[in-house]
Amino acid sequence: MKRILIGLIAVVVIAAGGWFGFNAYVQHRATAEVDAAFEQLRAGGGNKASHGKVAFDLATRTLSIADIVVERAAQTSVKISGIKATGVRQIDDDRVSADSIEVSDLQFAYEGAAGAANLKAAYKVPQIIVRDFTGPIRTQGVPASDSLIEVYRFVLNQVVAVTASSVVAPTVMISVNPGSNAPASGDITYSGLAIEKMNRGKIDAAKMDRAAFSFNVAQANRPDKLTGEITNLIVNEFDATAVAAVLDPEKANDDSFRRVYKQVSMGTYAAVNSALGVRAQVDGLNVDDIAFQPSKFRLAEIIALLPKDQSTPPTPAQSREMLEKLAGIYEGVRVGKAEIGTLAVTTPQGATKLRAIKYDQSEIALEGLDTPSPQGQVRIERFALKSFSTGNLMRWAAQFANLTQTPTPDQVLGLFRVLEGAEIKGVVAPYKTTNKLVNIDTLSLTWGQLIGPVPSKASFVAKMVVPTDPTNPALTPLIAAGIDKLALNVDLGAAWTESSGAFVLAPATIDLGNILKAQVRVALANVPREVFSTDPAQAMQQATRIEAGAIELSLRDAGGVDLAVAQFARGQSVSRDAARGTIAEMIRTNGAEIAGANAEVAAAVEAIARFVETSGQTLVIKLTPRGKVGVMQLMDALNVEPATALAQFRIEASTGL
Repeated sequence: MKRILIGLIAVVVIAAGGWFGFNAYVQHRATAEVDAAFEQLRAGGGNKASHGKVAFDLATRTLSIADIVVERAAQTSVKISGIKATGVRQIDDDRVSADSIEVSDLQFAYEGAAGAANLKAAYKVPQIIVRDFTGPIRTQGVPASDSLIEVYRFVLNQVVAVTASSVVAPTVMISVNPGSNAPASGDITYSGLAIEKMNRGKIDAAKMDRAAFSFNVAQANRPDKLTGEITNLIVNEFDATAVAAVLDPEKANDDSFRRVYKQVSMGTYAAVNSALGVRAQVDGLNVDDIAFQPSKFRLAEIIALLPKDQSTPPTPAQSREMLEKLAGIYEGVRVGKAEIGTLAVTTPQGATKLRAIKYDQSEIALEGLDTPSPQGQVRIERFALKSFSTGNLMRWAAQFANLTQTPTPDQVLGLFRVLEGAEIKGVVAPYKTTNKLVNIDTLSLTWGQLIGPVPSKASFVAKMVVPTDPTNPALTPLIAAGIDKLALNVDLGAAWTESSGAFVLAPATIDLGNILKAQVRVALANVPREVFSTDPAQAMQQATRIEAGAIELSLRDAGGVDLAVAQFARGQSVSRDAARGTIAEMIRTNGAEIAGANAEVAAAVEAIARFVETSGQTLVIKLTPRGKVGVMQLMDALNVEPATALAQFRIEASTGL
């Protein structure tokens, strides 16, 4: 028994010695690996990297590193009080995993030029917890320069190399100071930051419970403060590899769109400027499918173009170059759909509310606007810009960078490339200082088929009801007839077909409610492409080749004839029947001079006279060319010899109830 006991003690002593010896070896190995990683950071040139005590507990496989400091050229610094990794395992020569990693008191600071400003930014994160981590043993791709873009690239490259089931940071505090010449500085505090399923740069979901911000804003040379918060920010399917590609100079020729976010949503946004008495709140935001194009989304180029001295205004050439670069930035962003919920802004002058802002297929729409005006409240159900291009807007604006030069017609008409139309619906607004309202059901203008900057296709639609203005002498007959509002419906369309050279004005309808409805269709032939020119001389020269086509006019009396007769009767102090007969006779007399021996013209004149003689008639006149009729020659003939001009057409006229 004694020998057995002595043997057991010997085994325990040997085992314990071996254990502590092996633990010491592992401790040394862990320290050596950490030292090697920090040496790699220092090897980049201009870098300082140090750490405190390194400890490794073999039983729990827990690695602890204290007092980490990494600095680069006195511009970028990272300080961490401690990193504690539990369940550490080395997968191979280059990668390591851990059940959990806890980072304590992370501080990141940046100071450097960002265009004209000397940007200072400081991040403080009291705690970060990472679960099921796998990543490289050593950092990859130390920044080649001190630019903020390079710092972001470095961080993204580390994220791309990592997998984790979750990353949680209960609080993140950011302080930003753009410098003395910049308009604002302030603080942002994020709460409840969490990331789910990070896999080599791709993140399934990320969320933030709340972000509170406070910024100092200069207003009329007096201190001011803007405060507010954002709640429930959620990002689904974020791809850091796409962002890294955008920031990579080697991807400058990559024209593919890389999706960065599948969806971004937000609960509420609220901001208050107490000095101005302004409060703004947005209830909800949702953006789907955000993608960047590396060849155009070049942030580094924009930052490089920012003026170093804001006291000196940029030259026209610099402004033009900046706007051109911004145009590329906007063209390098693609968004599937976006919607901003209810927006409410309260000012000392009143409250403005907007139900929604929507973006879909390049159409931007504002819905449910309710805002005050000096005459009263204005309501707009919908306002939309069709096929709007921010990039083209920037390029259009770049042409006017030199304010000393008068814009050319080509430059002004370049606005047609910015969008393809606008629409407004459901407008109710006060009319001047009266108690009457203007009601606009629809007001729409669209264009397309550009030849240079000139559209060869357009349409205009208007449906509205406007009060009759008693101060307008032209509306006196309507007011005298008891018409206090006028319904107006307009539908105009025009299009040119290059293959046939035909230009058609149709539909062309003007409906004045209970007064008159007019419809016309005008066709032109042999219209050359060159006529759509901003050069008046060229357009006029090419216009001589245009030939007249069929023309059809329809007038339906809805009370307008009676109004004209009543006005004439009051002016002549005669009865309405006498006035009606006098007007009809004047038409026949004057028309006979124009008609001459042309029976078709005479028949048309008679139809017009009958249209006046009987209320509620519809007058239809059709003109068909007998051969080739030049439009310019026709216009000249109408001024000199109307009968000769009309003789070139076959004329059909009729009336009916």
